[in-house]
Amino acid sequence: MEKTLYEIFKVFFKIGTLLLGGGYVILPIMQSELVEKRGWIDNDELCEYMALSQSLPGLIAANLSIFVGYKLRRTMGAITAIFGMVLPAFLFIVVLAKLLEELINLRFIQGIFWGVGIGVLVLIYLAIKEIWHKSVNGRFTFWVFFVIFLCSLCLKISPAILVILAILTGVIRQFILNRKKLEVKE
Repeated sequence: MEKTLYEIFKVFFKIGTLLLGGGYVILPIMQSELVEKRGWIDNDELCEYMALSQSLPGLIAANLSIFVGYKLRRTMGAITAIFGMVLPAFLFIVVLAKLLEELINLRFIQGIFWGVGIGVLVLIYLAIKEIWHKSVNGRFTFWVFFVIFLCSLCLKISPAILVILAILTGVIRQFILNRKKLEVKE
């Protein structure tokens, strides 16, 4: 059954409304809404879209919504999904922009931000857990992760360079494995 543009907009508007924090926070929310509740995509597609979204410029949540919307209804689905995703944030900014300076100094609001920060940490943990199970699946991938993590932590190397190094490591490993397979066949 083809999804209507209204359904796509409604779901992504809901996700956009629930999205507090960065791009990694969206993974558990999208998994719940798109994979478990509706079955529009599966877990593997979600992880692939997440990886692609991180590789492209722009907001991860916006990129993810474009990929899913495009899968569901091509160009109009992508436009509808991105519009639904960003509209809640836009409306929130427009409505609260003038009140923000006054509100930020209230203790109650500071408590809310503290609570939201804790919630975001939990959502980031869930996203990392999901990505970990899909990505780190053997000794080699564990060691690549470990070395990249140490380089990031201790050497303060740019994340872009670390991603490129990880990609090159994977390409070189696959090249070596393919060469060994050819030697065994000969």
